[in-house]
Amino acid sequence: MSEPKIDYAAVFHALPGMVALLTPNLVYADANEDFLRLAGRTREQLLGRYIFDVFPENPNDPAAAGMRETRESMLRVVATRERDTMALLRYDIEDSERPGHWVEHFWSPVNAPVLGPDGRVVLIVHRVEEVTELIRARGGTGSDSSRTRVLEAELYTRSRELQEVNERLRQAHAREREVALALQAAMLPAPMPVGHHRAAVRYQPAVGTLNVCGDWYDLVDLPGDRIAVAVGDVVGHGLEAAGVMGQLRSALSAAARVADGPARALEALGLYARHVAGAESATVVKTYIDWDTHTLTYSSAGHPPPALLHPDGTVTFLDQATDPPLGARPEHIPRPEASTSFIEGATLVLYSDGLIERRDEDIDVGLARLADALVRHGQASPEILADAVLADLLPPTGTTDDTALVIIRL
Repeated sequence: MSEPKIDYAAVFHALPGMVALLTPNLVYADANEDFLRLAGRTREQLLGRYIFDVFPENPNDPAAAGMRETRESMLRVVATRERDTMALLRYDIEDSERPGHWVEHFWSPVNAPVLGPDGRVVLIVHRVEEVTELIRARGGTGSDSSRTRVLEAELYTRSRELQEVNERLRQAHAREREVALALQAAMLPAPMPVGHHRAAVRYQPAVGTLNVCGDWYDLVDLPGDRIAVAVGDVVGHGLEAAGVMGQLRSALSAAARVADGPARALEALGLYARHVAGAESATVVKTYIDWDTHTLTYSSAGHPPPALLHPDGTVTFLDQATDPPLGARPEHIPRPEASTSFIEGATLVLYSDGLIERRDEDIDVGLARLADALVRHGQASPEILADAVLADLLPPTGTTDDTALVIIRL
């Protein structure tokens, strides 16, 4: 039996409760019948018009904040691509038949995104519950009625206070994100030539204000035709993670210049990390590249394995020297180290787990996805390959974990 054909436009207009659709520029695209009826506006008065041209704020109320809060909620949906539930809102509406006469209304709004194929917000679903009657007339007379009005006024006041506190928290998180990203940008090395070899580096912040600034990368010139490359990940977020990241990156960069191989460098970093608050369970992979001997020597402290794309199009993951993260053992134990040869024209890829790991998905699925992307785009230059890998592996809407990526043509 064939599935019934559903007229979704008819369903939308028949939805119970007030629902409107707006563009990311806050222009009305559509509204259902209940919205038109309860808002006292015709479809012609809404469609194609800016929301606050249709519903301006009451000029007689100096304390009115409904327009600002509604606009900020909708713009937040566009920026974050996440639903935003507003606190109880008072927003008076001008009587369309009596210009200059404003009617008091209380609303409970929710704004939600509709995403297009590219992951961007194409529409905002604006659903509103009219609660004016509930606020005004909850039954009872005399002292009972007075007490009800007092309680309702107290509820409304607390709701407004909660809205203001949430807004201050959002602003504080946004400021912390800006400072943390600026701090991380200052501490991460700028892209630089590695001798006559081509390389590309990328750092992709996480979506939102919290899960940023734990990932890092580093490239160090060594005597001869050699370099040391590292990618690491600090547990935590924000300014604290950015500070810990800077300390670990600097310590490992220094250790790489004097240590006899990547394992010894990670051992020195592990001893240092024991005395850095917030460095527990940080992961890092270190690889030494020697073009004279065409050898990769590597060691990993709990980090995802580097990928080696061979000129014949096959991919090998360097997973033969994996050990627990920094500070995971109470005593000092030498870390493992492994070596493998490479052919000129191969490509080495180091990355953090934000590139491959997804919730409720086995890590092998993410590794296979990375290998497929490298095979598809492997003939491109490191710069183009880096952009292609990020585009293939990161969701259009972003991830909740930041991502570091280093690609070197061997």
